[in-house]
Amino acid sequence: MSITGTLRTVRGRALRSSDAQRPVEPGHSHTNWVQQRDGRGIWFVVPFVIAFILFTLVPVGYSIYTSLYNTRLIGGTVFSGFQNYTATFQAGAFWSGFIRVIIFGAIQIPIMLAIAFFFATMFDLGIAKWGGAFRTIFFIPFAVPAVVASVMWSFLLEPQFGPFTHFASALGFQGTNFLGTSLIFPTLILIVIWEWTGYNMVILFTALKAVPREVIEAAVLDGASLAKVVLRVKLPLVRPAILVLVFLNAIGALQLFTEPLILQAYAPQSISNNWTPTLYLYNTAIGGQQYNLAAAGAVIFGLVIVVVSLVSLVSRRRRGEFA
Repeated sequence: MSITGTLRTVRGRALRSSDAQRPVEPGHSHTNWVQQRDGRGIWFVVPFVIAFILFTLVPVGYSIYTSLYNTRLIGGTVFSGFQNYTATFQAGAFWSGFIRVIIFGAIQIPIMLAIAFFFATMFDLGIAKWGGAFRTIFFIPFAVPAVVASVMWSFLLEPQFGPFTHFASALGFQGTNFLGTSLIFPTLILIVIWEWTGYNMVILFTALKAVPREVIEAAVLDGASLAKVVLRVKLPLVRPAILVLVFLNAIGALQLFTEPLILQAYAPQSISNNWTPTLYLYNTAIGGQQYNLAAAGAVIFGLVIVVVSLVSLVSRRRRGEFA
């Protein structure tokens, strides 16, 4: 081949290479394919949007609409404005239940998280043998439905024939009534801790596993004891997970409903119809047939939960968990 032919071949290859590296024009078919592919992604979101509208926005909107009306035996349904909201704000039973669940959460959440962190640390350090089996056992109570757990505990704590009552009598505490007025509060705390400790333990265990090993090794080389490694190194690093669990459990405490509702059948003298805000709303709507008043209370209750969620979001953003 001549020199001229060789130069032509090299130039052709260079032109083809520059064409391959040239950016795609807006009107190119590849861009159209990308736009079509991105458009198809919308269909994966549509089912969630439809479910969110039907099962969240529509019920919330209907509750707000219902709360602005009153249904009377004579006169039918009439517009009442904010009358139901005024009645709810003035209902001492509703707010007494609110104070009760706040106290409930202030006692139950720290105890439960401390127990969950202790066992999560034991499993993370490998102190407990057969850690996988024990983690499964600790998680099982969370898989038990709240109704089943409440009925089970009501039989265990039954004043006359319950095994825990007989055990307390054997220890010298005669006549102990775990479902009595004086002990119903700690009894409910015990039941909820039993139900939710395994769930919180698994989340904290996962957070502890994500702590870099280099940090732990550096602390050990500096002469830190096991207690200091756990409390001074690991605990601060998993604080964001603990903060999330605090707010999630706080919302759960505000929504306390199933356990007191079931135990009310066994201890009606200890748990009133307004023992928690949700019980108050349930009995107002179902028992009292005051659906409009209950809808106003539900809207107020929902706004409180939204405020708690926003506080959690702002707190996490200030801590730099996400932008």
